[in-house]
Amino acid sequence: MSREPNDKSELTKGVPVDLINHISYAEGSVVSKTMVHKETGTLTLFAFDTGQGLSEHTAPFDAIVQILDGLAEITLGGKKVSVKTGELIIMPANIPHAVHAPEKFKMLLTMIRA
Repeated sequence: MSREPNDKSELTKGVPVDLINHISYAEGSVVSKTMVHKETGTLTLFAFDTGQGLSEHTAPFDAIVQILDGLAEITLGGKKVSVKTGELIIMPANIPHAVHAPEKFKMLLTMIRA
């Protein structure tokens, strides 16, 4: 198994990855790690410390957030939604959204550019 030469990826094809332990929390920070970066989409791991977040923004494509550990507060179009371990939420394209950590949490962000 090998990585494609032009594939900006942290993953090796055919090898299982423990996503929860593939990224660590950092005090007072948001940590991100791009796992797959291709023209057609990305997979990015995030670890948010308590109180951290991403300010409101929009994206031109739907974004899928899967919570791997903890509890996230996602604001979509002004409405707050709690998303916990094992759940996912689709953030629609062109709708303002923000992410806040009422407690530490880890998430996998999947963006598909189509």
